[in-house]
Amino acid sequence: MVRTLVLSIDRDNDLGVKAGIRGPVIGRKATLTAALKLGIADPEESDTNAILGALHHHDRLVERAEGNDEVEIAVLTGDVRVGPRSDRAIASQLDEVIQEFQPDSAVLVTDGAEDEASMPIVTSRVRVEHVEKIIVRQSRGIESTYYYIAKAIEDPRWRARLLVPVALFLMILGLGLILPNGEILIGAMPLLIGIWVLAKGLGWEQQLDRLMNDMRDSATGGIWSSLLWGLSIVSVILSVLTAYQVFYGNPADLEADVIGSFSGIDEFSLDAVNRDISVWIIAIDQALTWILFATFSFVFSLGVLRWKEGSFTGQSALLIGLGVVVYTVSKAVIEVLLAEMGGGDYPFDFETVSQTWALPIFAVIIYYFLRTVVESVSAETEDDGSNRYWGI
Repeated sequence: MVRTLVLSIDRDNDLGVKAGIRGPVIGRKATLTAALKLGIADPEESDTNAILGALHHHDRLVERAEGNDEVEIAVLTGDVRVGPRSDRAIASQLDEVIQEFQPDSAVLVTDGAEDEASMPIVTSRVRVEHVEKIIVRQSRGIESTYYYIAKAIEDPRWRARLLVPVALFLMILGLGLILPNGEILIGAMPLLIGIWVLAKGLGWEQQLDRLMNDMRDSATGGIWSSLLWGLSIVSVILSVLTAYQVFYGNPADLEADVIGSFSGIDEFSLDAVNRDISVWIIAIDQALTWILFATFSFVFSLGVLRWKEGSFTGQSALLIGLGVVVYTVSKAVIEVLLAEMGGGDYPFDFETVSQTWALPIFAVIIYYFLRTVVESVSAETEDDGSNRYWGI
């Protein structure tokens, strides 16, 4: 006897929002009722066709069943906030269906890539023999660009993906034409588009989505995490304002600041080699401290949240140590670059080099020891097999 489960997944819970039906929906009669209610509530909803496709596949398997073979159909629903929350709901409902029917294999019927994103949840619990995608054939009269754009704008899931990039593009173009020296903004558009294409190609969307969820949880997880998150935003703004002051500041004051900030620089002139490059390096140097403070505040906010949840594993401490290493090395490199760009020669004697690079080397050593401690404690916790987490 073979038990086969036909599954249809509504990841964004249109069935619950539009038809008022909670998942899981189990059985042919209940599934047919759900499809009819959803179709009446929204005739253009593609999930209706996916559920009907699952019913069609269920009936075909029933006709071909041999002996004591059993076939069952179920519809799983997620959540409007597509992401970890909807995946947890789907996993919980799938466990309920498996406990009731105990299938040997499953057939997944979907209406697109969004529902197929739940495939790892299904395959981790039951063997999937076949995946069928339902593609609706439209009449030629409505297969126009205007129709699809209009439907995408009306759909909250696609509205942000379609309108936000266009709005950002137009805003950057408008600011570049209005502001003086706006060529930088207009020239930055290909850079931003390239970064976005690179992120899509490397699959950074999931990491970014997890980061945004952590930021949202951090803002609601407690007063301390919220305050630290707010400090990180203020620090980023201050770093931008500091760089702006450097670009439009008094050249004499900039030269005096460079001489006073670095012990290895006795004389400095902005026009010695290249004024634009020198100003950019000074702007990065001035904003670097605020950027480091913003990073530390953000990492601390996430660390506080993890500690409250009991899942603090020391990764925040590693990020802080890495930030210190990057900061000290960057300051040393900037000192050498400014010494060369200011018209003087950087003295490579032992005293000057040791003053410049002693702190970065010490930071690297401390980071190495910190990483060793965190990895050893994490390994000990995993070997112990318990759910305890050790803060570093």
